[in-house]
Amino acid sequence: MSKTLKIVVSGCIAMVALLAVVFVARPDGTSGQAYAAPGTGAVSADEFRQISFQIVPEILAVVYRAFAETDESQIYDSLSEVSARDALETLYLERVGAMAGGGLEAADQELHAMELEGLTSRQDGEAFDMNVTWRVVGTVGHATHLHVRGNTYSANLMIEPVDGAWRMTSFELTDVDRTDAGEMVAAE
Repeated sequence: MSKTLKIVVSGCIAMVALLAVVFVARPDGTSGQAYAAPGTGAVSADEFRQISFQIVPEILAVVYRAFAETDESQIYDSLSEVSARDALETLYLERVGAMAGGGLEAADQELHAMELEGLTSRQDGEAFDMNVTWRVVGTVGHATHLHVRGNTYSANLMIEPVDGAWRMTSFELTDVDRTDAGEMVAAE
């Protein structure tokens, strides 16, 4: 082998070794890469674990904004910002199904406040299996009246990087507490 070829081969081997160090997962199963997260910018899995109590409400707020839409493409596009795979399908079908029964022509809900009440998480590499409980206060409209609601929800979520962003890939609603459902008021 010629001296020039040996140098080129050695250089290629060194480059491959460097790339392997940069892109191989760390001992905790994460790559250290940062992914976009609503309300915070890009965060790594380690950072996500530390501030998930801030990011999860931001993800849920995007879902509620999507649910306030009435155009199917806007609903889907908004949901796809924070969800993918099974979660996107589940949430999209939930909203479109609710619209089909009511013949909505305008937004029928408005979120006034949301509060995270509990969050437990198990990390597997860059995926987070979470049990989340949150409370929302808002108004929900029907044909002739509005309800002021203060419901508490619990769900199992899987959140992981998809296409460069943290997204829910699984959403399973496990409990809805409507004991503080509020009162009915006339619609304007």
